[in-house]
Amino acid sequence: MAISRKDSFTIQVLQLSDAFLVWLAFWLGGAVRDWLGMSAPEEALLQSMNWVLYIAVPFTPLVLERFRFYDHLWHKPASTAMWQLVRGLLVIVLIVGLFAVFAKVQGVRRLILGLGLVFMFLLILLRDRMTQIWLKRQTESETTKERIIIAGSGSEMAELLKEFDPAIVKGWKVVDQFDLATREVHELFTLLKNQAVSRVVFAAKNTEFEKVARAVEACELQGVEAWIAASFIRSQIARPVFDAIGNKPMLVLRSTPELSWELLSKEIFDRIGAFILICASSPFWIFAMIGIMMKSPGAPVFFSQMRAGRYGQPFCMWKFRTMVPNAETMLDQIKEDHGNQMEGPVFKLKHDPRIFPFGALLRKFSVDELPQLWNVLAGDMSLVGPRPLPVYEVDAFSELSHRRRLSVKPGITCEWQAGGRNSITSFEEWVAMDLKYIDNWSLWLDIKILLRTIPAVLLGKGAT
Repeated sequence: MAISRKDSFTIQVLQLSDAFLVWLAFWLGGAVRDWLGMSAPEEALLQSMNWVLYIAVPFTPLVLERFRFYDHLWHKPASTAMWQLVRGLLVIVLIVGLFAVFAKVQGVRRLILGLGLVFMFLLILLRDRMTQIWLKRQTESETTKERIIIAGSGSEMAELLKEFDPAIVKGWKVVDQFDLATREVHELFTLLKNQAVSRVVFAAKNTEFEKVARAVEACELQGVEAWIAASFIRSQIARPVFDAIGNKPMLVLRSTPELSWELLSKEIFDRIGAFILICASSPFWIFAMIGIMMKSPGAPVFFSQMRAGRYGQPFCMWKFRTMVPNAETMLDQIKEDHGNQMEGPVFKLKHDPRIFPFGALLRKFSVDELPQLWNVLAGDMSLVGPRPLPVYEVDAFSELSHRRRLSVKPGITCEWQAGGRNSITSFEEWVAMDLKYIDNWSLWLDIKILLRTIPAVLLGKGAT
């Protein structure tokens, strides 16, 4: 049976979790034995049972996979999970028993072994049930459903939806069924822009090739994944890979980093890094808040603005306030009086008169950006990624290809900031740097950008 990359990745995460739970189960068994006073004073916890861990920890997830324990995660009955788990553990007991006999292992702690197996059963079953509850909530909650568009001609879209596993379709919010035979591709551009769609699934069996190709280009330019139930389509940017929805083979044209251990590591790195940085930078938070209240009294300490996140989804981004309270209403007049140092839809002015003196100091050393660490903790931003732009500036993009910078999470720092922001006055050059980052992304690249950002901030080179 075909399995999607996303499902395969989920299974690998669950197997690693179960391997840890196996170790924890035997540790608990040893702890109970120690608590009952049955261990010698000099005997370290689990010291005599390490050989069991070498067998049970790596082999239990593999045996459970053989019994299809990781299939149908969304809707597997508890009785089925229990039976699969019992059979898997019986195999582990058999392997451990054969090893103990043929290797002539001495000093087997039967209590630890028995308790370990009981705890294994309980912990893994509990993890399985909690995983199913979490997955069901993810698919039933309107806020966490994946926003997609089904595109094709006539009734083939509905037919394709019927072919997919209902459990998978429940996790989707189909924002539109786009008929390529009767609607123009420019409408798809608008839909992708306004609906924060993450992918378009094409039912292209009876659709004219040229229309599918132009629709794929619309997805490609905006960094939205195109999943095609059809023959191969050439692309300039997106990388074609085969994937599956349930057991339905699909061709995917992806122009962004695909799901991988590196991306998971990036998510973990972002959250842990943001938490550590918030704690480490707390004196600067206090300094900024006191300074703003003293130098610009009677106005909020923090400034919030709606920015365009991944796929253009708006989110509220936070900064320390560095401008006068009515700065937003003065923008048009500032543009008229002082012009714009950045070519394109983005407004930048080195000596913006709306910035009060203490705010300029905060900006010089990027202290004003620190509240965005909360956005990273919330999952709206990353430590490294294209800078989030105000929604109104994104709406003013003249080139649709510029929207591909929205196909990844925005970041606190990026190539543009790490290299010194004042040296770049062309929005085209800025976007080119962001797209180069997306096309060549790796966790190591993120680390290098963060390391380059440190001297840029300390020397005040990151100031706008």
